[in-house]
Amino acid sequence: MEYRDALTKRRSVYALKAVSPVSDEVLIKRIKEVVNEAPSAFGAQAPRIVIALGDKHKKVWEITKDTLWKIVPANKFSGTEAKLNMFEAGYGTILLYTDDAVTEKLKKDYPLYAKPQDQWAEHNIGILIAQLWSLFVDLGLAANLQHYNPLIDEGVAKEFKVPSSWRLAGEMVFGSEVAKPGEKDYTPIDERVLIEK
Repeated sequence: MEYRDALTKRRSVYALKAVSPVSDEVLIKRIKEVVNEAPSAFGAQAPRIVIALGDKHKKVWEITKDTLWKIVPANKFSGTEAKLNMFEAGYGTILLYTDDAVTEKLKKDYPLYAKPQDQWAEHNIGILIAQLWSLFVDLGLAANLQHYNPLIDEGVAKEFKVPSSWRLAGEMVFGSEVAKPGEKDYTPIDERVLIEK
């Protein structure tokens, strides 16, 4: 697939099923390539991920349900549960992290640039997310990005033995598309891009 095609076909797709057009071996290899090649400020390589497949993918959403059950009013939980079941129906979840230990070291090593390091760490994870999303499109998969962090941080950290310096930034659910997303609305491009010559 052409890079431009991956960009224009990338959408938030929520109706997913637990089917992959590629083997787990190919999927994991390609995800690792993206993580390895994603650019980062100062070459810091602070983004980290957990690839949760099969029962481990389902466990992410069981932890999320258990966590939200404790804080969402009972009379509103059925809608929340239906949404979480939709994510659980996918093929896998990537837990996206930033290793704050790397960011803190950069602050010490480069005191002149200490203040923007946290912002740059967010840029780094954003770049990785965009590249992973394009990868899924290239592989014939669809995805959506969730943010149940920090509510589920403790539960997933314990389940996946995540180092304490890793900070959860989001959960990317992927699988095969069940239904096409609706039409996308665009803000006029000339309001978003200024051209100076």
